[in-house]
Amino acid sequence: MAPHPEPQDADAAADPLAIALAEASRQFDGTGADPERNCWLAVHRHLHGVLPSEYDIREVPEQLYLAVLEQRRRQDLARA
Repeated sequence: MAPHPEPQDADAAADPLAIALAEASRQFDGTGADPERNCWLAVHRHLHGVLPSEYDIREVPEQLYLAVLEQRRRQDLARA
């Protein structure tokens, strides 16, 4: 899998995967308005095909998670 850009990179804003996962993270806002948690859930589901369970929490690449979180924050600022 190709490495994902640092969240501070200008490319992070244009990463189609980060954009899609940031949008997908909003599906979890009804269970808790915590962008960090919800972005992690979206990345976990994308990579592993399932949401994490209490006993099965698999790793996610930190750079992908951070790129998604940065995109989510950019989207939130644009919506404000």
